[in-house]
Amino acid sequence: MTEAARRRGRNETEEERADRMWGELIQEVRVAQTGVQILFGFLLTVVFQPKYGKLATVDQVIYIVTVVLGACATGALIGPVSLHRLVSGRRVKPQAVRLASRMTFVGLVLLLATMTSSLLLILRVATHDGYVPYLVAAVVAWYLLCWYALPLWARRRHTSRTDEKP
Repeated sequence: MTEAARRRGRNETEEERADRMWGELIQEVRVAQTGVQILFGFLLTVVFQPKYGKLATVDQVIYIVTVVLGACATGALIGPVSLHRLVSGRRVKPQAVRLASRMTFVGLVLLLATMTSSLLLILRVATHDGYVPYLVAAVVAWYLLCWYALPLWARRRHTSRTDEKP
């Protein structure tokens, strides 16, 4: 195998790398954004259902917390689009990509919290059983494994010292 064939990575300028990373980030945001917007839309309808008034106070508090978390997740996941629109053409794409990436990460954490509290509320209303917190904890553990632990493991496992940024 030749040296060129073994070489890893891309020969890109900072701007080319930012363009590529921006495209990848926007594709990722589209997936998360759609999910959080659908979830948030359904959450907004709950308060208008007749059963809402019959919920226990603790369930109403969980609902309010869930709606606020959903609103915050929506804001964080739509933020990169607004950022791009407002800084487009200002020659700050590498910085914008870093900031948008952070907003997306925060949005995913808020989405995790929204889904957790949604699941808690739904299972509390549907079952009234004591196993609900354990079931919710198991689902959260699954999310943490899929969304954070496995990606971080893969990053650590497959990133060589030469690939790392200083």
